[in-house]
Amino acid sequence: MLFYLFEYLEQFDFPGAGMFHYISFRASLAIITSLIISMIFGKRIIIFLQRKQIGETIRDLGLEGQLSKKGTPTMGGIIILAAILIPVLLFGDLSNVYVLLMLLTTVWLGFVGFLDDYIKVFKKNKEGLRGKFKMLGQIVLGSIIAITMYFHNDVVIRENVLQADGTPVTQIVENELGEEQTVVLTEDVKSTKVNVPFFKNNEFDYFYLISWMGENARKYTWIVFVLAVIFIISAVSNGANLTDGLDGLAAGSSAIIGVTLGILAYVSGNTIFADYLNIMYIPNTGELVVFISAFIGAMVGFMWYNSYPAQVFMGDTGSLAIGGIVGVFAILIRKELLIPILCGVFLVETLSVALQVSWFKYTRKKTGEGKRIFLMSPLHHHFQKKGYPEAKIVTRFWIVGILLAVITIVTLKIR
Repeated sequence: MLFYLFEYLEQFDFPGAGMFHYISFRASLAIITSLIISMIFGKRIIIFLQRKQIGETIRDLGLEGQLSKKGTPTMGGIIILAAILIPVLLFGDLSNVYVLLMLLTTVWLGFVGFLDDYIKVFKKNKEGLRGKFKMLGQIVLGSIIAITMYFHNDVVIRENVLQADGTPVTQIVENELGEEQTVVLTEDVKSTKVNVPFFKNNEFDYFYLISWMGENARKYTWIVFVLAVIFIISAVSNGANLTDGLDGLAAGSSAIIGVTLGILAYVSGNTIFADYLNIMYIPNTGELVVFISAFIGAMVGFMWYNSYPAQVFMGDTGSLAIGGIVGVFAILIRKELLIPILCGVFLVETLSVALQVSWFKYTRKKTGEGKRIFLMSPLHHHFQKKGYPEAKIVTRFWIVGILLAVITIVTLKIR
């Protein structure tokens, strides 16, 4: 909103109005505003939740310090949602399709998580929203994201115009100094290509998955793309949900992921950096830096109250939303194949649950007695059972997350 206000005021030579054209300036304002909302107004929301007795119901799992968390306000994800949405609405370009898709993701999954928390807290149903309804919400969102990306005219990538032999088409133009220089011709095209880490020709097209069907298979590529997007969004969203089990673990890990995604979005949306790094240039994605800045500020600000010992829990209102945001953001900048590395903490937490359940069922069927791989899943509870202090587990998971973030960024050059 302020973006459009100052854009209008610029024609009257209003002092400082031109600054709003710079993404870096608006991103800075977004992260500052997000921090202020989450840290200052967050306290008021926590007090409100306490008055309404919206507290966490704790099942006794025999974990150290677990029962002391009983009654801690939950649904704190409301703080996160407000700290993301308000700055983006103020400083973002709301005509940008990528920003609109991120706003939709935040509201959509935030609402699904809110319903889950509402049923748990007010209906006293510990199971919350039934799994099939959560999955339905993720499927519908994934379908909307994928179909919009596939068919919307503004969602394109920029590629070199190639000759029949595969070499780029060039032409000679004059620069500002009147000197002749050779430039490569480019064009904006619709594509389902994404970046692949560690490979020299670092592009993968979803069409390759059905290329065995022949050239006519291209008309079915959108179906493969929709299914892939649904899977990614569901996996990352549920992974973040499982990670939200210790004070500050999900929020801190998400902040680290957010910083990395911000770097990737900036270089992908900047033609100079994209050309230098030899990665796909995606027009208009630079605006996503404003969104991810608000996301980072929301995560850091929320940790002010969520770090050990937590004064508030994000609940599914927050965890489902932040996981979905990470997944959709990576898809929009076509870096979703980096998710297994960047979101390694989420991945390991999810795998620990899947392995634990699968092995238990298998051994019970074979021997009549179920056996476990871990003392308890998700993985962070395994370390709790081994006697590690909660704060130490969280800190070490953060360190692993930082290492994975660095590896993710390094993939831009290592091929």
